[in-house]
Amino acid sequence: MTTAGQDIQRLARVTALAERVRDLGRDMGLPYVAVSADISNPEPMVGEDGRPLAESVFEWLDASLHYWRDRSFALRAPFILAARCTAEPFFFHQGRFSSWRPLVRLEAIEVGEAAKTFGVEAAIIAPAHLTGGVIGAVVWASSQPVADLPALYAARSDQLHGAALRLVSAYRDGQDDDVPPVRLTKREIQCLKWAAAGKTDADIAQIIGISGPTVRFHVQNAALKLRVAGRAQAVHRATGLGYIGAMGSSQGRGAER
Repeated sequence: MTTAGQDIQRLARVTALAERVRDLGRDMGLPYVAVSADISNPEPMVGEDGRPLAESVFEWLDASLHYWRDRSFALRAPFILAARCTAEPFFFHQGRFSSWRPLVRLEAIEVGEAAKTFGVEAAIIAPAHLTGGVIGAVVWASSQPVADLPALYAARSDQLHGAALRLVSAYRDGQDDDVPPVRLTKREIQCLKWAAAGKTDADIAQIIGISGPTVRFHVQNAALKLRVAGRAQAVHRATGLGYIGAMGSSQGRGAER
């Protein structure tokens, strides 16, 4: 099948998944849907007819608010900011964000007035965190308060998360196919972990017991495997692929092993 034919099939699949996302919202009483396949990219998701899904499949509370044409929307929308803070679904209820457990970074976001600007009184948001550091998101919203929203979230969040991941993943099919799977060695990972922690080559050499030139060799070799140029890009790419992970108190112990 030609590339054009594959793209037609992909967008047909995306449209069907988008319709499923829309129908889930209607069934829950959260009929207004906003989607993004990459919150860092202002380009809207399109369906098989080439039109933005926001025009052809979904509707928003304010029909005149064409958020998908607003290139600064992701910087202003509290729902997008919150999607950067957690990979799990969460909800907006009575003027604040909440999840199934306490999340201080989520609950600290000032959202009330900003949400009213967009006309939202209740919403469930499902982030879609993909490999490579890409974050997509689906928002199901209502212009009216939903009294049983916490219970609705508890009952449906897993289903909604799955629907969001399928939609965003299907939309991005083929975009990373030219990047082969990467397998880093233990030493390469150790060196990149410590580099991400701000350590110099000399620091890393002393910490893990190898020479400075050997540290540079491992970092350079990792960069070649990751198809990037330089130490900083290697750290960034390895982080997006999950090789480095959180830089918390256990980082050092993990890197030394």
